[in-house]
Amino acid sequence: QVQLVESGGGLVQAGDSLRLSCAASGRTFSLYNMAWFRQVPGKEREFVAAVRWSGGNTFYGDSVKGRFTISTDNAKNTFYLQMTSLKPEDTAVYYCAATTARSWSKFPNEYHYWGQGTQVTVSS
Repeated sequence: QVQLVESGGGLVQAGDSLRLSCAASGRTFSLYNMAWFRQVPGKEREFVAAVRWSGGNTFYGDSVKGRFTISTDNAKNTFYLQMTSLKPEDTAVYYCAATTARSWSKFPNEYHYWGQGTQVTVSS
């Protein structure tokens, strides 16, 4: 099993930056791709970004491309989402996720492990 714990959410103003962290523990050697999703009430979970656990290839949703950066620190078993130029429409609960699948995916049901979620609120 793998456990994921997010941290770093909060209340910021439009234009600010924020970094989310996701610490992984357990059978992390089995993981291949890591991702961030976000969700607002009444809407489906939205893909934000993905990265190979070993580092390297990154993938982004259209709404965050150029503003958000996903990265990993294998020595700390942690991956991050650096968010810049935040907008009110970025307000959501952000979830980190991990999969043992070798292909990355933008679909939530392809991910086996999930964090508990962290709230990000961007005021205008």
